Amino acid sequence: MRVGPVIFGVCAALIALPVLAQTPDGTLTNVRGKVEKLEGQKLTVKSRDGKMVTVNLADKFGVLGIQKAKLSDIKQGQFIGTAAIAHKDGKLHAQEVLIFPPGVRPGEGHYPWDLRGKNDTMTNADVIELEPVAKGKSVALKLKHKDGQNEVVVDPSTPVVTFAPDSPDLLKPGATIFIRALKKPDGTIVGQNVVAEKNGVKPPM
Repeated sequence: MRVGPVIFGVCAALIALPVLAQTPDGTLTNVRGKVEKLEGQKLTVKSRDGKMVTVNLADKFGVLGIQKAKLSDIKQGQFIGTAAIAHKDGKLHAQEVLIFPPGVRPGEGHYPWDLRGKNDTMTNADVIELEPVAKGKSVALKLKHKDGQNEVVVDPSTPVVTFAPDSPDLLKPGATIFIRALKKPDGTIVGQNVVAEKNGVKPPM
């Protein structure tokens, strides 16, 4: 399957919209887990809570392969997405960072997310400044988006990744995936893209 620029743009745009966002056709929701099987356009996923979830994929669904990056790869001027949670120091600390490819700017803003708990946030924004955090190797990212600015601390152990269009061959049993899906009123779940594990690098979002 060839994944062109248009599909890539659609895929990127869908993976970082606010969790549980309402649309005229249903509710946007996150599917996380491991592939059980892919049969035609039906992808069966064993979710994090052990339940089996069937996602009906679009005829021309896209696959984005995750690629490992480093903290030092984050640069001023990049557009990134980061799930974070407030620590006892009152600052947001990143749970993961996704460096978007040049020209890809999905879901800009700061809003609730559901990576690990109810207090998680997602910030998709431009990096306007990077500052070392005193007494450590962490970096504070100053982020600017359409609704304002946020500061997120990224620790050395925080997963940093990027992605690129890839093949459905990545959707093999046991592969970890992330899907920004649409749950219709009748309970059917549909997806236009899958963010997939590649070379042992798993989607951290």
